[in-house]
Amino acid sequence: MKNYIKYFIGLFIVLLSSFVLTSESNDTKTEKSSTEIVTDSIIAKDIPILIEKYSDDITQKVSHKLDSLLKRINKRHDFHGSISVAKEGKLIYQNQVGYADFRKKKPLHKESMYQLASVSKQFTATSIMMLYERNQLQLTDTVSKYFPKFPFKNITIKHLLNHTSGLPKYFWVAEHEWNKNKPPTNSEMMSFLETSSTASMFFRPGRNFDYSNTGYFVLASIVEKITSMRYADFVKTNIFEPLQMKNSFVYSFENDTIKANQLIGYRLYRGWRHLKINGTVNDAVVGDKNVYATNEDLFKWVNGLNNGKLISKESLEMMHTKGKTIYGRKVPYGLGFRIDTKNDEKVVYHYGKWNGFSTGITQYSDDLVVIILEHTSYKSIGALNKKIKRIVLNNFDS
Repeated sequence: MKNYIKYFIGLFIVLLSSFVLTSESNDTKTEKSSTEIVTDSIIAKDIPILIEKYSDDITQKVSHKLDSLLKRINKRHDFHGSISVAKEGKLIYQNQVGYADFRKKKPLHKESMYQLASVSKQFTATSIMMLYERNQLQLTDTVSKYFPKFPFKNITIKHLLNHTSGLPKYFWVAEHEWNKNKPPTNSEMMSFLETSSTASMFFRPGRNFDYSNTGYFVLASIVEKITSMRYADFVKTNIFEPLQMKNSFVYSFENDTIKANQLIGYRLYRGWRHLKINGTVNDAVVGDKNVYATNEDLFKWVNGLNNGKLISKESLEMMHTKGKTIYGRKVPYGLGFRIDTKNDEKVVYHYGKWNGFSTGITQYSDDLVVIILEHTSYKSIGALNKKIKRIVLNNFDS
């Protein structure tokens, strides 16, 4: 008798559990898609992003040529940096040459983190496009919408993105008017521009093209205003972490801690001595510069951006399209990228130069990508880029 009682009690529990699970399934049916999205996102974040490479037997010849080039420019032209080359999303070559620290004779390595200088601007532009896709801003919004006291009127976000804003140079304002011991942050510089007695527009918004660091620090400030996050934290959460760029960060001079493997820029003195380049009054502002990254992380960045992991293809196409003035003249800049369409080839690229760092990311229309990072004031990034392309075209066939 006791066994029968246990049997019926057990059967009742099973039936009750089945009923509850069925009810919960029906009640949450409408929420299923959002739950799946969250789960997929978590899984994707946990799965390591693998760097695809061509096999050694295919790359042996081109690697030998590029190794020789690295040694030559190190010896003849004081190049201390790294080079990566990829085609169709797969790595052909990655190597570095020279010193990270000259006093300690410490060599560069894969984890050495370079200041990207103006190459940083594409991270700012992408941050803006992410907010645009989330309907948190419009490209036609004016700066005054977010900063009502901003002294320069009728400047839109798109003007800032493609350098047609006409804004004055904040470098000059900080160097001549800022009198505090600590360099200004973005928020401090935005406030300071409101009171500057010398800052004035170069031209009315939209009328001309004038490359502007000011525009990109203002864009980063808009990101901070909308999200209530530090620009550095927004980029980390929305770009670096999703793409597993573990050796990348945004650095504000005298506000952030220097990290291990974070390089310092140098200049050559009297042809033999390398002198460190110290920070300046303009080095706490971010958005126009001050992203640090490794060569490998930048390869993840290019692939992730191009493959739709951050923004839509439509938004990326906008970024890779030349802007226009109000008169219809095209400008050689999209949104965060320089655009060159000479010789029937579209080249999307950006170079950077700041405090001893020389950098470049170039994407050719045949899916060839060249990434160059250097930290001893090397002056020939453009010429080096062309040499690398020529070597690859003549010595690599996938």
